[in-house]
Amino acid sequence: MSEIVADEPRGKQEPPAPAGADPTVLALAGVTAVSTALLVRFLLLKYESADWYYFLGPWYRYISDNGGFGALGDTAFSDYNVPYLYFMAALTYLPVPGLTGIKYVSVVFDLILAAYTYRIVALRWRHRPWRPFAAAVIVLFLPTVVTNSGWWGQADGVFTAFLVGGVYYVLRERPWWACSFFGVALAFKLQAVFLFPLLLVLLLTRRIPWRSLLAVPAVYLLLDVPAFLLGSDPWKLLTVYTRQTGVYQDLTLLAPSVYQFVSVPAGEEAPVRRAGVVVAGVLVLALVALAVRSGRRAGTAEGTGTAAASDPAAVPGRGTAGRRTAGRGTAGRAAFTGTQILLLAALFSIAVPFLLPSMHERYFYLADILSVIVAFQLPRQLWYVPVLVQLSSFGSYLKFIAPDVAPYLSMPAHGVLMLLALMAVLRATVQEFRAGERPAAGPLAGPGTAGLVGPRTGSRAPVPSPSPAPSPSPSPSSPSASPDGLRTDAARTDAAERP
Repeated sequence: MSEIVADEPRGKQEPPAPAGADPTVLALAGVTAVSTALLVRFLLLKYESADWYYFLGPWYRYISDNGGFGALGDTAFSDYNVPYLYFMAALTYLPVPGLTGIKYVSVVFDLILAAYTYRIVALRWRHRPWRPFAAAVIVLFLPTVVTNSGWWGQADGVFTAFLVGGVYYVLRERPWWACSFFGVALAFKLQAVFLFPLLLVLLLTRRIPWRSLLAVPAVYLLLDVPAFLLGSDPWKLLTVYTRQTGVYQDLTLLAPSVYQFVSVPAGEEAPVRRAGVVVAGVLVLALVALAVRSGRRAGTAEGTGTAAASDPAAVPGRGTAGRRTAGRGTAGRAAFTGTQILLLAALFSIAVPFLLPSMHERYFYLADILSVIVAFQLPRQLWYVPVLVQLSSFGSYLKFIAPDVAPYLSMPAHGVLMLLALMAVLRATVQEFRAGERPAAGPLAGPGTAGLVGPRTGSRAPVPSPSPAPSPSPSPSSPSASPDGLRTDAARTDAAERP
């Protein structure tokens, strides 16, 4: 199965790629960046956050005092799911302070997160390795990422690394790997569901087989098995997230969400929270429905092109890295590009926590990462989005971790910044999907046929029928052809980067 390449913006081509970067220089730059990132985090290791004092620290001491892994026979002492508690239990056997060890775990996943960022951006900039390198370095040094692991010792980088890895495997068209990564992410944090609407879109448009979704609960349950064998109550293991949902009753816990603009009398939050969940669900499902509809229309447009009736690879621009995978838009299967998938991921990562009540300031962590990735995917349109997201997200962090600075910060202002980022990503997503709904140009497409597709209806003007040129069949040994007559990924990418 050929992969979906994170493609070039529609209607634009990059100039010829320069010579590849010197691997030695790139490796030295990588070592320098990673060393500096680790040094910055090392300077923060000694600080204790309120979360360590009230939650993580007591949990660690309980596990240490009750036999390490043996303490997981009863997980009532914590409201985290057991995969993260496995890490804490393992740390009790190591000669390292609990606070430092917990932060080390988060720092390791910072590096994994940067690695998957590199791999995703490299799909777009295959011959320009400094661009994915820059994206990975930016992720490593984002204020929210550094603070979350180095100062806070939180686990947001853990589940986000698996979500971003899942997106990478979606782009590579490896649905079982993708769903397995989503399942691991869900096992670590409930906030992984922020990206599950993307899975729903891919399922409804047949981009992933429904059987691959079985990997999500399978992985989740598999990670519960060790705790079950240690004697933990299976019902408590399965309902850990239902117990979390009722802990916080405030409409927002310093999250830059829509609830920064909602005010209700004290004690009246419950009805608003319930209504907010319903409204958020309806709006997110509406986004899912629109994405499914647009993806199917794009597939129909591609499938009804003149060339689609013969050889999809014969259509200029189709089957290349800058377009959909040839032939994917038939039989009700949407023809998504890598750009569309990444835009949907970024859109849901912002929209879901922005619309839901009772969100924490850290719940935009996934948006922090995906906003950087889509900025490198569409640099001209979205370069400023990660700036907006960081100003909003890290400003919310400061309200919690920096009491001296908090009086000078405005949470409604942070909410406005996040809303602007949401609108920018939504606008780019709509534009990309509208461009994808245009019917494919047939074999007559060329310099003299640019005006044959109408701007509104997409109808084709009558043209004389030229004599059909013989179409050479691709040789099985040709590097630009696969056994089914479609271009391979490498050929698609090279074709897209030619001027």
